[in-house]
Amino acid sequence: MWAALASHFGRRLAVAVPTMLALSVVVFVVLRLLPADPLGMMLPPSATRAEVEALRHAMGLDRSLVAQYGIWLGQVLHGDLGRSISSGAPVTQLIATTLPATLELSFVALLMALAISIPGGLLLYVLHDRRGELAADAGLVLLISIPGFLWGIFLMLAFGVHWPILPFSGRFSSDVSASGYTGFVLLDFLLQGHWREWIDAASHLVLPALALALGFSPLIVRVLRASLLEASHEQYVTVARLRGQPESRVILRHMLRNAFLPTLTLIGVQFGFLFGGTLLIEMIFSFPGLGNMMVQAVRNHDLPLIQGISLVFCAVILLINASVDCLYAVIDPRLRDT
Repeated sequence: MWAALASHFGRRLAVAVPTMLALSVVVFVVLRLLPADPLGMMLPPSATRAEVEALRHAMGLDRSLVAQYGIWLGQVLHGDLGRSISSGAPVTQLIATTLPATLELSFVALLMALAISIPGGLLLYVLHDRRGELAADAGLVLLISIPGFLWGIFLMLAFGVHWPILPFSGRFSSDVSASGYTGFVLLDFLLQGHWREWIDAASHLVLPALALALGFSPLIVRVLRASLLEASHEQYVTVARLRGQPESRVILRHMLRNAFLPTLTLIGVQFGFLFGGTLLIEMIFSFPGLGNMMVQAVRNHDLPLIQGISLVFCAVILLINASVDCLYAVIDPRLRDT
């Protein structure tokens, strides 16, 4: 089983390689066509033309676009994403310090979304052809129409300003110092037994993660409800009911597993959008993650940092999709050889 799953996962990753290369070409070319001069961030206004040309030559910007891409791709394959123009620090180091924060936020948001959407999908299925179904459908449509960043503003105003019961800025309080090996503060504080710091970091995650989850879960609710309705007409469900099994047992033990397969596909696709959607949420909550750093890089015309973050975003999303495909194969063994 594990060998088949490893082979399945490897094939999905192999398919992702051309996608990464295509994205790298698009990002590299588009950034070079923008009317932004990265040298302006590195040289003082009094720099002479000779100094500008010397720096341009040192950075390889005087070469053809194809040659520049070849040099950059060679560096990337050796793990070198260049240096940030605005700070001078290695891009790899900057990404390594911020990526865990974004991943932690995304996974907590995913857990919240599942905690909301699975009971919500079951509830909407139970309400089918009953009083309250129309109101529930209308409420679901309303929730789908609200984007995640708007939820972020609502939650910040409600629970951070009007009723100040949760923090809404940063990753933890200023009197808390994070130290650990993983960069995931919840895991590091848990391993170190720092419970006060863990509670502080967890409270800072609630509002941004909930904002992402509320923008993510309504689609899962809709798909899960539709899958349960489709599964309710299957023969194995009819047989289970004829055997006198309680309806709750039929739903949870027989229907939910098969109904969850198409829902899992949607979760995989939407989780990629959720990970990308952290950009605006991190801005709203001043969360020191990869998305927030991307905004700063765009403001500063920091081309190496923009390129590096774009590649990492793409790689993480492709890895998530490959992992979901692998999980799909665990649930449905027929897919392991496809």
